[in-house]
Amino acid sequence: MAPPTTALEFLDFVNASPTPYHAVAASASLLEAAGFTKIKERDSWASIVKPGGKYYLTRNGSSIVAFAVGALWKPGNPIGMVGAHTDSPALRVKPASKRTANGYLQVGVETYGGGIWHSWFDRDLSVAGRVLVREGEGEGNFAQKLVKVDKPILRIPTLAIHLHRQTNFDPNKEDELLPVAGLAEAELNKAAEPEAEGESEFQPLKALPERHHPAFLSLVAAEAGVDVSQIVDFELILYDTHKACLGGLNDEFIFSARLDNLNMTFCSIKGLISSVTSTPLDNDTSIRLVACFDHEEIGSLSAHGADSNLLPAILRRLSVLPGSSTTSPSSASFSPSHEDLAASTAFEQTLATSFLLSADMAHAVHPNYAAKYERNHTPAMNKGPVIKINANQRYATNSPGIVLIQEVARQTKVPLQLFVVKNDSPCGSTIGPMLSAKLGVRTLDMGNPQLGMHSIRETGGSWDVEHAVRLFEGFLGRFGELERRVLVD
Repeated sequence: MAPPTTALEFLDFVNASPTPYHAVAASASLLEAAGFTKIKERDSWASIVKPGGKYYLTRNGSSIVAFAVGALWKPGNPIGMVGAHTDSPALRVKPASKRTANGYLQVGVETYGGGIWHSWFDRDLSVAGRVLVREGEGEGNFAQKLVKVDKPILRIPTLAIHLHRQTNFDPNKEDELLPVAGLAEAELNKAAEPEAEGESEFQPLKALPERHHPAFLSLVAAEAGVDVSQIVDFELILYDTHKACLGGLNDEFIFSARLDNLNMTFCSIKGLISSVTSTPLDNDTSIRLVACFDHEEIGSLSAHGADSNLLPAILRRLSVLPGSSTTSPSSASFSPSHEDLAASTAFEQTLATSFLLSADMAHAVHPNYAAKYERNHTPAMNKGPVIKINANQRYATNSPGIVLIQEVARQTKVPLQLFVVKNDSPCGSTIGPMLSAKLGVRTLDMGNPQLGMHSIRETGGSWDVEHAVRLFEGFLGRFGELERRVLVD
């Protein structure tokens, strides 16, 4: 049986998203095509955000929040949320990356997150990210441009087995994880850039050509469509140029980089878009929201991570959003003081009735290491999303959450699985516990199963993309009605 079209759409999404900046841009494109309107945090939403509308915003170009407001929304009503993250373990170009050794040009990189770094050796690598450029004459403005160099320019060669007989391979991350970019002789033979006449402009930092190889800068500038002199700074991430693809005898697998967590980013955005089509906003009393954060892999403590004010600030603004009708029989006799009091507690009311699905990839059972898994909790690929449970609250799942998502899954005919780690194994965590504690919102942790998590090349199930999209679609479209049926205070 052929894999679902959503799996093929995901391949396009992940291939276009080598960095969080690109993932946010790709998500925004999907939302724009579905009629969502871009808004900004810095603007007043009073005359923009209305019941029945669809909107999205970004922060730092690496986090994105999208929401659709039910036409019957009232202040203090519930919000159904799915949270994911846009970042993955990677190597990032250092601020001063120019390195040379034994006739080779090398690029200094910094490890980001907990990657399986030996998997980055002998791969065809390139760079992508954002470049800040100066535009216009004189002082000018500074603009962000996304770049993605579509050819292999970097490689981290392994040491030949003849020179390294040890069975374990644990490279030193500072000295042995340096990509080769070219031969020094070619750089030395390049014609020097002519110096500008007259007194040179004062530079607070060393000029970029002093910090990075000129050939490297030229490539990045060409990709951005600017002159090297216009580049002020950049944030570049290494990525594997080998595209994501279907695999397995029956195309049952997805072989890809960044499954953790672009798989959940894509599924949540797609689920929100699909929910508006399958369950129109006309009779919805809730808000459907998806938030995809940067910096989860390094703890989320940043201005655009889940441990920031991003989601609380947006929820506060939405909780007091006026309904389509500002008067009702119950509120007509209220004095202004009563209305003010109601508005002052709308945020707390919304939090008390809302629910968050924390969507982060889960571990599928590995056939060669089955002893590493709890024997009664061995998730399989293409058997549905995995509910993640941990008694020590590394995951935020509890029984009322399981009851709610199980009801959604029953209605949408999506299979579910359960996962706990062994008592003698460490347990990772997600944005779920931190947002649950920060907001007091009921939360459940879940994600699609995969193998090779944090490798440069991971393995997931092609049918699980469809499973997750349908589950998120059902959750977001039905939450306003389901919320009232799970009564646990």
